[in-house]
Amino acid sequence: MRDLPDSADLLEWYDRHARVLPWRIAPAQREAGVQPDPYRVWLSEIMLQQTTVAAVKDYYLRFTTRWPTVRDLADAADEDVMAEWAGLGYYARARNLLKCARVVAHELEGQFPSNYDDLLALPGIGPYTAGAVSAIAFNQPSTVVDGNVERVMARLFDVHTPLPAAKPELTERATTLTPTQRPGDYAQAVMDLGATLCSPRNPACGICPWRAPCKARDKGTAAELPKKTPKKPKPTRYGTVYIAKRVDGAYLLERRPDSGLLGGMLGWPGSEWREGAAPDSESPIRAEWRTLNGEARHTFTHFHLRLTVKTALVPMDRNVQSGFFVEAEDFSPTDLPTAMRKAFALTTAS
Repeated sequence: MRDLPDSADLLEWYDRHARVLPWRIAPAQREAGVQPDPYRVWLSEIMLQQTTVAAVKDYYLRFTTRWPTVRDLADAADEDVMAEWAGLGYYARARNLLKCARVVAHELEGQFPSNYDDLLALPGIGPYTAGAVSAIAFNQPSTVVDGNVERVMARLFDVHTPLPAAKPELTERATTLTPTQRPGDYAQAVMDLGATLCSPRNPACGICPWRAPCKARDKGTAAELPKKTPKKPKPTRYGTVYIAKRVDGAYLLERRPDSGLLGGMLGWPGSEWREGAAPDSESPIRAEWRTLNGEARHTFTHFHLRLTVKTALVPMDRNVQSGFFVEAEDFSPTDLPTAMRKAFALTTAS
């Protein structure tokens, strides 16, 4: 068994098996001189944070069609960007996306910096994203470590320390392997290896380009790595939302505060979300409210949510106590975050 994996072996595999992704420059294209667009690399990496490739593809294509450059995105209205982001989750990313785009467009003449430290100074860019943009967009030898890379490193070096405590060691291991030749392709190759062959379950060790130096394969421990510290059970919070429809088809909505969960997104007026039971709340408009059967259920990163949904049909001249009406032709459930879409879906099922 060889002591250390060779990046050349992985790159040879990547040249033949690289995933085809809408934001990626293929190895042959890069070799032919095609350069990645830093804006598109950055956009894809922000979208991919804690989100699957399958979920991101359509959002990425819509964003780049509507806002093909960082200047276009910087000039976009906040509410338009938040509406396009609706359903992708982790909405602070969308707010930081706009902040970063505006810094790049207005303070950096529309050019993303190429080095890690300058990228890290931009809004919404952490160590992983700074490394990914530096490596992939600018071919800098930055170490890129996501969940796929952590899994590959844990198996290559047979690291049994549970995550997240193992992160520093796995990052150090990844750093020792990062080459100066083709670092952008290498960063994507390691992620592809983890996403395809070195998968969480049933890793395809027999056809892995790094099977020879892999310590976990040699010891028969690959399938059990990386180890993870058991997560605490998620609590359940409860709340109430009010879905008021005016007789002309307009819906009563509110825009949530910029800070906090679902910040800046459209949603239904309602109560706070608390554990135990839905707290009492004042309805946003005087009406004969009907409580729907069932609940709208959604799971966030740190808790489960169960929403009681109340609906009402209101006349044209009824004053609102909170929120604002959105005309029927301007309303689309797709502009709402997923939890609010689920609440709306109950109204169509009743």
